[in-house]
Amino acid sequence: QVQLVESGGGLVQAGDSLRLSCAASTRTFNSIGWFRQAPGKEREFVAAITWSGGSTFYPDSVKGRFTISGDNGKNTVYLQMNSLKPDDTAVYYCAGADRILRPYSSAWSTRHTEYSYWGQGTQVTVSS
Repeated sequence: QVQLVESGGGLVQAGDSLRLSCAASTRTFNSIGWFRQAPGKEREFVAAITWSGGSTFYPDSVKGRFTISGDNGKNTVYLQMNSLKPDDTAVYYCAGADRILRPYSSAWSTRHTEYSYWGQGTQVTVSS
């Protein structure tokens, strides 16, 4: 059974940084994505990466502030979040997808329906 476990969330102030971790019990999928969901809002794509780390993808809302990376030896993907804003407050989820993220094929990674495996989420709260 595939398990994804997020950690690293917490309460920080605007401008601070956090690093989230997503530990996978197995690597039966090819790409990992991070999503977030704030109360009353739809789930929003944050970042995606292939296990090989060869491709990454970000929406404009976090580009330049968030960095996704992976440690293949630990089956763990990280989300480094810098210059946090109150609007970044949400529950953050990591998810696994069978599709491979490529530079010329990345749009699919923004759709949460493309991901088959999900973690339980970790809360990030950014105070102003």
